[in-house]
Amino acid sequence: MIIIDDLEAASVYALRFSKPDKLENICDLVSAVEGRIVGNDEFFSIDGFTGRFTFLNDAHTGDVVIRHWINATGIEMAFNKNIACLITQTPKEGAIEAANRLNFPLIITDKIELANAYALSHTIKNESPLSKNIVITGTNGKSTTSHLIYHILNHAGFHALTNTDSESEFNTLIDPMVSKLISDEVRENGHIDYLVIEVSEVQGWLGKLMENHAALMSKAVEPTVGVITNIAMDHIGLVNSIDDVYNEIKAVPEAIGNGITVLNYDDELVRSLDAKNPFFTSMSKLDKDNAVYLDGDAIFYKGEPILAVDELPFSGNHFIQNILSAIGACISLKIDIDKIVEGVKTYKALNRRFAKLNDEPLIYDDFAHNPDGIKATISETLKLLPENQKLHVACAIRGSRGVEINQLNVDALVESMNDDIELYLSSSNDVVNELNFVEDDEREVFFNTLNENNVEYTHFDNLKDCLAEVYKNADKNDIILLIGAQGMDPAESLLSDII
Repeated sequence: MIIIDDLEAASVYALRFSKPDKLENICDLVSAVEGRIVGNDEFFSIDGFTGRFTFLNDAHTGDVVIRHWINATGIEMAFNKNIACLITQTPKEGAIEAANRLNFPLIITDKIELANAYALSHTIKNESPLSKNIVITGTNGKSTTSHLIYHILNHAGFHALTNTDSESEFNTLIDPMVSKLISDEVRENGHIDYLVIEVSEVQGWLGKLMENHAALMSKAVEPTVGVITNIAMDHIGLVNSIDDVYNEIKAVPEAIGNGITVLNYDDELVRSLDAKNPFFTSMSKLDKDNAVYLDGDAIFYKGEPILAVDELPFSGNHFIQNILSAIGACISLKIDIDKIVEGVKTYKALNRRFAKLNDEPLIYDDFAHNPDGIKATISETLKLLPENQKLHVACAIRGSRGVEINQLNVDALVESMNDDIELYLSSSNDVVNELNFVEDDEREVFFNTLNENNVEYTHFDNLKDCLAEVYKNADKNDIILLIGAQGMDPAESLLSDII
C-alpha cells in the first residue's frame, strides 16, 4: 500500500503510472525516437534495459547510451560493456558495419532530441514519479531563476535537484546528462521532492536548429509549474529574428498544460503567450491576485508586502526580475510564504552572476553575453558609480559564435556607452579552446562598429593582459565590470595573481 498525504501529488502519481513506463521491447524505443535499427532487433544485454540512459564512458550492463555520433570503435566499446543498446544520429567510420558484425542493436534517428526527451520522460516516470517538477526557459535569467528556486526548496527542507550549475555544463538537454543525474540522485539519496529543470529556449547541434526544443523538453518533464523569463535575441544563426525566438517559445505554455505558467508581464511577447493557468511577475504594481510584483521598496503578493528590496541578496532590475520569477514559481508550488522569503534572503548567487570580486576598486563579474544582458548589466553598474569616477568595462568577444551575435553585442555596447565608461576588449586566446576561439571576422565586426561610432577602446589578444591593464588603470573608487561568456570565465582566477 502506498500512502500519499498530498492529493495533488497523488494525482501526478496516478497520471504517470497510468501510462506504460517499463521499457521491455526495443521496438517501442525505436518508434519513440522515430528511428530505425540495425545489427539486432532485441536488447543486447540478456535482461534487456535494466539501467539508465547515460554516456558511453559511464555505461554499465543494461544501460542505454545516447550519442550524437558513433564510430566502429564506439560500437565495440558498447558491445564489451554489455549495454542494452545505443542510439545515435550520426553513425560513421564503420559503425553500422560493426553493429551488424557484432549483432549489436544500434538505433539511428534523424532527431537525437527525441531520444533525449524520451530518456528524460522515462527516467522521471520510473525514478521520480512523485516529484513535482518545474521547468524554466527564456533568453535571459534562466540559470539564476532555476538556482534560486532550487535553493528556496532545499532551504525549506525539501529534497530538490536541478540541472543548473555555474559552469553551464549540465543545463542543456542535448544529451542524456539530466536523465543520468536524476537516476544517480535517486539511487544515492532516495526520493526527490522537486525537480527544477532549466530548458534552453533555443537549441541546436552543428549549426542546425532543433525545432520546438523547449516545448519538447518541457512536455517530457510534465511540469507542475513552468517559468518563462523573457524573449530576446541570442543564438544567432540558429534563429535570425525575434519572431524566430518567439516561435520556439510559444508552444511551451501548451506543453506545461494544466500546470501554472509564470510569465514576465513586463515583456510584451511573454505577456502575449497563451497560458491556461498564468501567474504574472512585474517590476511595477499589478492589480491581480495571481501576481507578485515590485512596488517602491518592497515585493508584494496579493496587495501585501512580503520582502523589502534591501533584504534581497543582490540588486539590479534584471536580478530582481529573476527573484520575482522564483518567488512566483514557489508560490505556485504552494510553498509557505515565510519559507520563500527566508530562502531568498539566504541565497548566494551562482558564479559570474554579478559577483563582487574585489572592494577597492569594486570589481563585478557577470556572464552577460547577449545584447539584453550586456545593456542591463552595464546600466545597473552605472547606478553604483560614484560621481566623477570611471566604469572600466572589460568585454570578452564571443568566439566561434559567428558575426551576427557579435554584431548585436557590439551594438549593445555602443548603445550603453557614455563619457564615464572606459572600454577594453579581449579575444582571450590564452584561456579558450578551439570551440571558443575568436575568429578574425568576429573581432573585426567589433573593431569596425566601434570605430564607426567613434568609441575608443583597447583590445588585447590575451585575457590576462587585458585584466592587468584594466586593474592598473582603475582608481580605487572606480568600478571594473567584467562581461562575456567563455572568454571571461577564468577572470577570477587570473585576477588572484594580479590584485
